[in-house]
Amino acid sequence: MDQSVSESGWRGSPEGWLDAAYEVLLESGVDAVKIQPLAARLKLSRTSFYWFFKDREELLSALVARWRDKNTGSLIRQSEAYAETIVEAMLNVFDCWLDKSLFDSQFEFAVRSWAIQSPEVEAEVKAADEQRLEALQKMFLRYGYSDKSADVRSRTMYLVQIGYISMQSREDLETRMPRIPEYVEIYTGQTPQQRELDRFCARHRYTPPPQAQVAK
Repeated sequence: MDQSVSESGWRGSPEGWLDAAYEVLLESGVDAVKIQPLAARLKLSRTSFYWFFKDREELLSALVARWRDKNTGSLIRQSEAYAETIVEAMLNVFDCWLDKSLFDSQFEFAVRSWAIQSPEVEAEVKAADEQRLEALQKMFLRYGYSDKSADVRSRTMYLVQIGYISMQSREDLETRMPRIPEYVEIYTGQTPQQRELDRFCARHRYTPPPQAQVAK
């Protein structure tokens, strides 16, 4: 941004300040999310911040709300999306792990790291875990699994993914996609059909090698 624009009174927007806070949180952690450095990053005056947020705590609360709405909201919506089979339902949820527009794993890691030093954020994370697990359990129950089976399967699936995030495991599409059928079978007890996998691969623009086909 041109300095003259900043000096002319342009104050940015709440979304702009929140985007900058999000970027800093991911880069350096919550302790680095401070008003003056954000203002310098945006080439705005510090006073511009107060047109949109009462104080730093309000900005941090907005960050948590963004995380909650995106990650928890998307996972719940995907678990409730239409699917003819539990395999399709599972693959709908797996969309979250492959599509950052649905579920932001870096944001998840940053918020969970933040929770280590903030009881308030820790409570938010625990509430999110409970909501997500409940949604996954309901998904299994809709397809006829017992209460106990739905509980164990949903926990296994969810905790494995949180483990991926907590360990900051990085896998490219070519590494991760061939593992999807086995994950689905472990979590659901059912072998995915080729047509189900084909639709999933198409959503993520992945073409599996010939040897990766499963029985139709």
